[in-house]
Amino acid sequence: MALRWGIVSAGLISSDFTTVLRLLPRSEHQVVAVAARDLSRAKEFARKHDIPKAYGSYEELAKDPNVEVAYIGTQHPQHKATVLLCLAAGKAVLCEKPMGVNAAEVREMVAEARSRGLFLMEAIWTRFFPAVEALRSVLAQETLGDLRVVQANFGKSIANVPRSVDWAQAGGSLLDLGIYCLQFISMVYGGQKPEKISAVGRRYETGLKESPMITLAESELLADILEEVRKAIGVTFPQDKC
Repeated sequence: MALRWGIVSAGLISSDFTTVLRLLPRSEHQVVAVAARDLSRAKEFARKHDIPKAYGSYEELAKDPNVEVAYIGTQHPQHKATVLLCLAAGKAVLCEKPMGVNAAEVREMVAEARSRGLFLMEAIWTRFFPAVEALRSVLAQETLGDLRVVQANFGKSIANVPRSVDWAQAGGSLLDLGIYCLQFISMVYGGQKPEKISAVGRRYETGLKESPMITLAESELLADILEEVRKAIGVTFPQDKC
């Protein structure tokens, strides 16, 4: 029987996800509903992706008994509220990255999912790249010896996306791009907690404090995240602001 999906938010990332999901066999996955805060946008999304139901609120989708799994594609600051809404309605949840804007939010969501016995996952798509899956297989075989250093770089020009440098929208290199580096290092070290984290950066003109370099010391291991923010998000930082 096919898994029945509900799409929460009718934005670009939700459209991309739905397009790719529908490449899978309909006998395995079906998108049965979409919700947006604007019903007209939800209906437009539904027409584009041939989805039978469109809702003008997230609450309506959460109450739909035909939806088994909710994909959360809302803006970063809204993730927590929409995840908790869907979990409370008994839905399994796949939430776009970052799942929360801080650790406290994520802990609350994870605790809620565990208390209800529901599936909850952060949509880190890079985890499923063939090269990454091959690396995970090599790591499981423990053939690389003692891992001392992991360096992760992620660069993408997103200067034309205002929210990427908007603190109120949880923008910035750490949450928007750096999370890919952080989760990769965490994966390599098997989820070990860092003993020490140090970061340096400059404050962007919008008030967003960026961290071009973050260093994590994991036990006796050193993991460096070197994020060249100027290249990654295409902005120039005032030299006189720190």
